[in-house]
Amino acid sequence: MDGKLQNTNVEQISNFSWYRDVCKRFFDFMFSLIGIVVLAVPMLIVAIVIKIDSPKEQILFRQKRVGKNNHEFTIYKFRSMRQDAPHEMATKNFENPEAYITPVGKFIRKASLDELPQLFNVFKGEMSIVGPRPLIPNERKVLELRNEYGANKILPGITGLAQVHGRDEITDENKATYDGKYALNISLLLDLSIIFKTIFDVIHSRGVHEGKIKQKDV
Repeated sequence: MDGKLQNTNVEQISNFSWYRDVCKRFFDFMFSLIGIVVLAVPMLIVAIVIKIDSPKEQILFRQKRVGKNNHEFTIYKFRSMRQDAPHEMATKNFENPEAYITPVGKFIRKASLDELPQLFNVFKGEMSIVGPRPLIPNERKVLELRNEYGANKILPGITGLAQVHGRDEITDENKATYDGKYALNISLLLDLSIIFKTIFDVIHSRGVHEGKIKQKDV
């Protein structure tokens, strides 16, 4: 992307927007509150199953992630891996993720149930329902690209434009491009389309890939 165009896009994202800066936060607050209430029993069941599966380990997985304006926050997820799994590494970079994912974790990851506690992050205002997925601080390459595209100027999300365009199967460059495109074009219609596409993808387990994608022999 051309440098001047990048600067123009970043400036445009910085300008006030009624939907992005007011309405979207109201919707996030209401939807996360409703989601926490409606999904309280399913989340309790998942928590109990995780505890039964590994009584001595924690139910929740907490990790530092990069949020809006590059401010770090603690993300909440249901623990799907053993406690001794590498903590400051994205799962997509694992050589052998299967060695760390628990039997219960395999199921809840496939069904995306491990993401449910992030509703509390949304409720607190640290995340949005829709936005760029929050990255680990050491994912510097994608963070730098997001800075160039202005994607770090908005709240990260539980799901996002990159997630419905390949998720784990696209390159870091493509992810950052989609994140920048979303930040520049945030709208209610776009958010609704991403949410419905996410539901469809979760049902069909599309775009999910554990560990490094091995290149096929040519």
